[in-house]
Amino acid sequence: MDAPAATNPAVLQGISAQRVLEVFEAQLGSRHLDLAARWLRSRGAGFYTIGSAGHESNAAVAAALRPTDPALLHYRSGGFYLARARQVDGGDPLRDVLLGLVAATAEPISGGRHKVFGRHDLTVIPQTSTIASHLPRALGVAFSIARARKLGARSPWPDDALAVCSFGDASANHSTAVGALNAAMHTAYQGVPMPLLFVCEDNGIGISVPTPRGWIARTYGDRPDLAYFAADGADPTDVLATAERAAAYVRTRRRPAFLHLRTVRLMGHAGSDFEPAYRTPDEITTDYARDPLLGTARLLIAAGVRTPRDVLDAYEATRDEVLAMAAEVAELPQLDSARAVLAPLRDALDDAVAASTAAPAVERGTGSPITLAQAVNGALRDVLTDVPGTVVFGEDVGRKGGVYGVTRGLQATFGRARVFDTLLDEQSILGLALGGAVSGLLPIPEIQYLAYLHNAADQIRGEGATLQFFSNRQYRNPMVVRIAGYGYQKGFGGHFHNDNSITAIRDIPGLVIASPSRADDAAAMLRACVIAARSAGVVCVFLEPIALYHTKDLYADGDDGWLAVDTGAVTPLGRARTYGDGRDLTILTFGNGVPMSLRVTRRLADLGIGTRVVDLRWLAPLPVDDVLAEAAATGRVLVVDETRRSGGVSEGVLSALIDHGYTGAMTRAASHDGFIPLGDAALHVLLSEDAVYDAALELVRGS
Repeated sequence: MDAPAATNPAVLQGISAQRVLEVFEAQLGSRHLDLAARWLRSRGAGFYTIGSAGHESNAAVAAALRPTDPALLHYRSGGFYLARARQVDGGDPLRDVLLGLVAATAEPISGGRHKVFGRHDLTVIPQTSTIASHLPRALGVAFSIARARKLGARSPWPDDALAVCSFGDASANHSTAVGALNAAMHTAYQGVPMPLLFVCEDNGIGISVPTPRGWIARTYGDRPDLAYFAADGADPTDVLATAERAAAYVRTRRRPAFLHLRTVRLMGHAGSDFEPAYRTPDEITTDYARDPLLGTARLLIAAGVRTPRDVLDAYEATRDEVLAMAAEVAELPQLDSARAVLAPLRDALDDAVAASTAAPAVERGTGSPITLAQAVNGALRDVLTDVPGTVVFGEDVGRKGGVYGVTRGLQATFGRARVFDTLLDEQSILGLALGGAVSGLLPIPEIQYLAYLHNAADQIRGEGATLQFFSNRQYRNPMVVRIAGYGYQKGFGGHFHNDNSITAIRDIPGLVIASPSRADDAAAMLRACVIAARSAGVVCVFLEPIALYHTKDLYADGDDGWLAVDTGAVTPLGRARTYGDGRDLTILTFGNGVPMSLRVTRRLADLGIGTRVVDLRWLAPLPVDDVLAEAAATGRVLVVDETRRSGGVSEGVLSALIDHGYTGAMTRAASHDGFIPLGDAALHVLLSEDAVYDAALELVRGS
């Protein structure tokens, strides 16, 4: 309904009555969605009760932005979502949220997999928000808005767009949020465009733990390279005016800003939260006076836009509409099988395998044998040349060319816009990649050492790998994460530089994990990862064995037996490589285990034992068909695993053999469960060639 002319326009302070009315309608809808969530839960029909009550002033933030500004929203940003939806024709946002509450398959973004604020046509990227885990991605989106189009990529965002992310005051203390804010300031300090609006919805409490009074303003109120804006959520004119100033600053200056929105939390943290257990009655009731709905209602009445009766009628009409809709959606079908639940992950992986299998080889002249490091460097050059929007970045990858020289010369050839150094923060590195990936770029970030991944694994687990799942493949983040890892470095080791634990990534659904051991495979598999990322939107992790980067020899010094020629091939995902055709023993291995096992094979041959060595190459998807075929060929399987016995790769390989009916003899040789010490002491815990030899002999002679 159109707003009448205000009888007291001065009260609106220059803001149109229609705009205030639209914000109020979004706030009403959000409040009644929260009430409906509790109603549905009481009837066993709803599954999510964390609401936005008291935070509805964020609807005014949405009103100050454009629907083409990518938004990554806090779970209490219901008002923002409804106000954003008003700016775009089509769809019913009230129904969207209700469908999420009841996990209905008709829900438009996740298809009933989770309750998230997200819709592709609203430019709202769905977030599960594991304590501000979406802020690094927001950083990456803002960083990529201008860069993507300049690099020839197809960006979904307008050139003058800004990114907005919302989060709570308790989440502002998490290292993920602090890191993202620091990275935004670090980037802006260098004069690099960073159009990012941080919106802190400060209700003064994190579940039951109060945020110290004044802490957010004290921490972010006077930070160089981060403009600070503050608004009272109970005052809609203050929020609208302040949000407009903040948005204008970010949009025109292309610099980050922090909008501190003071709110209250009504109805507790969630439906299961008994608030009187940790807050006094006075503390709870005092917040009622700062209810943003009351603030907007008072404004409309004072301005003569609505009467008190009008406001009450609108409130009750929205209640009736939402409850009627809630009763209807509660009867809608939900996901009814594991196959249905997992469809986005399965389909993405199937698409990735198909694309890598069908891909033609890259045309290359006859080359000389090269090392693994040289092969990765050459493959990166190919991708940077052939794929617009490819960016390679990380700690020391630019001017230095990487700690091990793997990216040497790339920045000189392709420029600082495409190959660049980042600050030393793995969360920000992966966040840049995640944001760039949804912005049209093909990010290839480097994590300098495998041990450093553990500082930021949730960016892959909670944000990267889940995006297709929680958006039903409407949003994707194609990327290839290069990680230098494993053990056996000589002269430079210790726990953080010799890490053999990949448990943190092995169980992430939908993740592709490549683990090349030889130069020709490294190039072919990197191309396959790029194809899989671009065609299917999957997140690929490319594990590069540090100890094999510059290895030339296999059996003896000077034999050059571990060099190989890059033929331009593309290795299909989930296919192994077999060396030899021995009939007595099959060794299944990967990484450093491959040359180790090949040397053992020669020693076994002197005893008349014929062995075949299978390089798994892909740790996910595991090459199960090849593993079964090679295991059946000998009836004896030794899994050679440089990772730890507990949580290592061998557990998954042996389980796959058992699950698929293999009944032959099998055992494993793996590194010890422990951290890797400095110097030669590391050799006592890492898998050794002699241990592989002894295990092979025992298996063959004992079966």
